[in-house]
Amino acid sequence: MPIALQKEAASFDSLYPLEKASPRLARLKAYLEPMPREKLRRLAIAAQELTVRHFGRTMRLFAPLYLSNECVNICQYCGFSRTNRLERITLSPEEVEKEARYLTKQGFRHLLLVSGEHPKKVSVEYLIECVERLRPFVPEISLEVAPLDTCDYARLVQAGLDGMVIYQETYDPESYACWHVAGPKRDFLYRLLAPVRAYEAGIRRIGIGALFGLTPWQEEALRLGRHLDALLRQCWKAFLTVSFPRIRPSAGNFVAPFPLADRDLIQLVIAFRLSFPQVGLVLSTRETPALRDALAPVGITMMSAGSRTDPGGYTGAGLRTVPIRPAPTAPAKRETREQFAIADDRSPEEVAARLQELGYDPVWKDWERCTS
Repeated sequence: MPIALQKEAASFDSLYPLEKASPRLARLKAYLEPMPREKLRRLAIAAQELTVRHFGRTMRLFAPLYLSNECVNICQYCGFSRTNRLERITLSPEEVEKEARYLTKQGFRHLLLVSGEHPKKVSVEYLIECVERLRPFVPEISLEVAPLDTCDYARLVQAGLDGMVIYQETYDPESYACWHVAGPKRDFLYRLLAPVRAYEAGIRRIGIGALFGLTPWQEEALRLGRHLDALLRQCWKAFLTVSFPRIRPSAGNFVAPFPLADRDLIQLVIAFRLSFPQVGLVLSTRETPALRDALAPVGITMMSAGSRTDPGGYTGAGLRTVPIRPAPTAPAKRETREQFAIADDRSPEEVAARLQELGYDPVWKDWERCTS
């Protein structure tokens, strides 16, 4: 392993040493072991009971709002990678507001603003302007963008930001270096420590996760668990959520080297619910309707609905800002703006109706900032 990777691996281990982990991590490891179907079924019942005890029979709904698909990074698995054949779009703040007003008319009161990493096109000033525009009519605003410094997170909190989401993608430093070929995203530790910087800046809703399919799933889940276990102590005033996205088809035609099977995803959700009873678990439209319906009772507390993963995807807002360029590898089969293909294309109303059929109450908002 190169010296730089050795330092990152050592830093991860020193930041989140196994000997300092709580008993939660030992439970997680046990629940991730191979097990017969009957045992998994019993654990699913226990996970459902635990979820109802801590969260009730509710499901928080949110919508992602993509600001930009422009990106300076080369990440082999991502549709937004700068080498991919893609129609590059950055919405103006006015267009972001148009998308947001469309989503609030659908019932959403929690929006997740998502963007590729482009310091010029998606600057902190741009993000602040977007948040300030939405704040008067969107009660809960979160960001899933490039990692930022503490002072920049603080400026966004001042503008009205409530939460942040950041996925480490993979917690294995060697694999991380392999998949992140070029760009600022290559900085493993800066990304890893973003949740703590956000917390220090005053953000109290923090989401983390790993992109499953890049490494063996049990190993990745344990590293994710180590991170979560530490954050529960470091960011003890925050409400933490975890997501388990799987690689989906995208521009670049990347194929996951370690695909996560449906059964393993179910076990993963159950394992985290039983090990971390009070942590929110998030499920996106990457998964099929049938699988989302099956996972809802066994631990999921928050899900997206009616999602589009391209800028302007809800209203058609946005203009081409960068010409489509041939990719150095196999080009996408069609022109696209989206980060990945969704698997659940049900409308928000259809998702809400199905949740009610399953005995759950869809919650469009459960957080609103108090202002003096």
